[in-house]
Amino acid sequence: MSLRTPAARPTRRSLLTAGALGAVGALSAGGLAGCSSSGRPKVTFHQAKREVVPHFRELVSAYNSEQSAFTYVHDMATNLQAGFVRSSPPDLALLNYNLEMARFMERGALSDLSDLPEAGMIRAVVLDLVDWYPGYEDRTSVIPYSVAAASVIYNKRLFEEHGVEVPTTWDELIAACETFLGAGVTPIYGTFPDLWTLSQGLFDYTIGGLVDVRDFFTRLGELGEEVGPDSEVSFQGTLLEPVRQMLELLPFHNEDAASRTYGDGNTAFAQGRAAMYLQGPWALVEIEKGETDIELGSFPLPVTDDPDDRMIRVNVDLSLWVPEQADQPEGARAFLQHLMLPEIQHPYNELALAFNTTEDGPAVTDPRIAEMQPYYDDGRFYMGASQFIPPTIPFGNYLQEMVLGADPEPILAQVDAEWSRLAYRA
Repeated sequence: MSLRTPAARPTRRSLLTAGALGAVGALSAGGLAGCSSSGRPKVTFHQAKREVVPHFRELVSAYNSEQSAFTYVHDMATNLQAGFVRSSPPDLALLNYNLEMARFMERGALSDLSDLPEAGMIRAVVLDLVDWYPGYEDRTSVIPYSVAAASVIYNKRLFEEHGVEVPTTWDELIAACETFLGAGVTPIYGTFPDLWTLSQGLFDYTIGGLVDVRDFFTRLGELGEEVGPDSEVSFQGTLLEPVRQMLELLPFHNEDAASRTYGDGNTAFAQGRAAMYLQGPWALVEIEKGETDIELGSFPLPVTDDPDDRMIRVNVDLSLWVPEQADQPEGARAFLQHLMLPEIQHPYNELALAFNTTEDGPAVTDPRIAEMQPYYDDGRFYMGASQFIPPTIPFGNYLQEMVLGADPEPILAQVDAEWSRLAYRA
């Protein structure tokens, strides 16, 4: 079987600008493949990250052309929860590894992939990330495909023009903000109406540098319904002081942060209207669309007085898995192995400004994210605390209330109460 690399690949800009046309094309191509008269078994490949649809649509098309055992359908529309309930999940999925997805793994709904050679290729530091969520027995239920690393995006020219060094401690960070503010430059650009930007950036960066996120949520899970004002760990007791420190950064944000959206932030930063932006690589791609000559880099938000405490925020952005109920597990595993070929996986991660998950994966070279590579290699990272809060708790709304002036103590107490109620119901 030929496993050649597709001859043509989209550029980073075309990856994200194909938009709705790419989504429609993916679904249309899937429908045609599903109706093929070739007689080949149909394998459903579920990949719903819209900004990379054109890339994977091309990979599916190329693989359909170079092998004759299966017909692969690129699916974006499947409701996973409904699919599992109805015993009709996709055959293969490539999705964000998060709390919702991990529930399928925890319940044994995903097949064991430990016999595949690819399972032994993953970096130890990445395998450790997988273990942050509970697994099922001794199964290897997912194979990490891509890791997104996020930290403070900064305007290198503004730092140089105002004689500001990249801060390595909290005091240096505050001093840098005050320097920019005194020079009439917005130190940090905020986009408070979009709740996820608050959670992913301001909250996760601060909490991740001050609290052992994994230990905190492990102990919360063990306490369950006993979480409250007198428990040994709680949102109110453990996170109150870190949240208060987070709020100390608010005066250094743009005055109109309460009304500026994520799109506004990307445009403003592309135009050089702020020195720092608490966002991830997804924003870099959007900023690039502004076609300005801005020079950017990334550094971990320092929140202590010890430079060695600095870490970056990461998440397994995409992982591969095959359900136990897959109709075509053989075809699913074949395409999984194809996607894990170095000539397929590594170019995707370069294109998506992501970090490779395999031992042989090359280091990132894009200067906008290269400063995070040593932290990634050494395992000096954390998964965002916001990713471990069940979506039934409207934490983003609570966080927004706090940055707009509400007292954090009663709000965090409310989160404790909701966590306890959820644990009781479970």
